[in-house]
Parts: sequence; structure tokens; C-alpha cells
Amino acid sequence: MKNWIVRFAALYVFNLAVLLLIGLLTPGVNVGWGVLWASVILTAGVIWLKPLIHKWFASMTEKSASRRNKAGETFVRIGLVFAVELVLWILVVWFSGVAVHNWLFGYILPPVFLLIAWAIYDAIDDRLHERAGVIYDRASAKIGRSTDAASPTPASPTAAPATKPEPHDGLTAEQRRMLDELGGS
Repeated sequence: MKNWIVRFAALYVFNLAVLLLIGLLTPGVNVGWGVLWASVILTAGVIWLKPLIHKWFASMTEKSASRRNKAGETFVRIGLVFAVELVLWILVVWFSGVAVHNWLFGYILPPVFLLIAWAIYDAIDDRLHERAGVIYDRASAKIGRSTDAASPTPASPTAAPATKPEPHDGLTAEQRRMLDELGGS
């Protein structure tokens, strides 16, 4: 349970910062105080909806994969990732207080920012989760709760035994790790 809370909180704070940057850098987007709820929606979407949407779009594009050359396949993969980000962005706009006033800057540019931001997040997530776990443990100690000291903390990805992920499951390494932790508890 601790790992889920830490991962959700770390991703929530990261998404909050990204949404604030999108609001500051994009002239057609106004996030305001709705950014707090928008970050909850975006975090839940990244954890639970993004893998499902990616898998669905990937299954649709696999039907015509044999008719594409290498450049076409690369273009389709980039388009697929952008389409997933666009769907998540539209859900955030619909279900939160984020206001979009310009079609180009409001619906096309923010998914590109999200794509770049999540690439950065994937690069730093292990260190971020470790730091957030330390903060969680300190907070638990201060309020008198015991931490999950009895359960072993997961080893770093380099120390873990190599497992071969499913090739087209649509999950990132972090999402796969979270799913494994959920099944283990």
C-alpha cells in the first residue's frame, strides 16, 4: 500500500508541476485552481487509462503493420503515442477546470508537452520514488504509525532478475512494477 501511495503522490506532484507549466507556457490554456483536480485526473489517467488506450490503439495499428515500411512504422508509432496523450489531455479538459481557448495551442501543444514531461519522468522516477518513500516514512514515524518495514522494499531495476515484458502490453516499466506490487499485496 505504501508503494502505491508513494507512486501516486510522486506522479501527482510531477503532473501538477507539468500542468502549471502548460498553463504558463501555452497561451490558449488557463489552468487556474482547477490544476489541483486536473492533476488527480491526469495521474489516474496515466496509471490506469493510458495503458488501456495505448493497447487499444496499438491493436488497431497492428492490422496494417505488414504494409508499412520502416519509416511508416516509426511515423505510426509516434502518431499512436501522440493520440494517447491527446485523449488523456481531452479527458483532463472535460473533467476539470482547465479552460482551452485556442485549438492549436489548447489541444495540439499540451499533449506534446505531456509527452516530453513523461519522458523526463520515466528517466527520474526511481530516484523520485525513493525520495518520496523517505518522506512518507518520516511522516509515518511522526504521527506514530508503523511503516511497511516488515515487507521488503523492491530492489533497484538493475538488481532485479531480468524478466521479459510482454512486447505489446502498453505498460511502462513503472506501471508494470505497480501492477506486480498490487498483485503481491
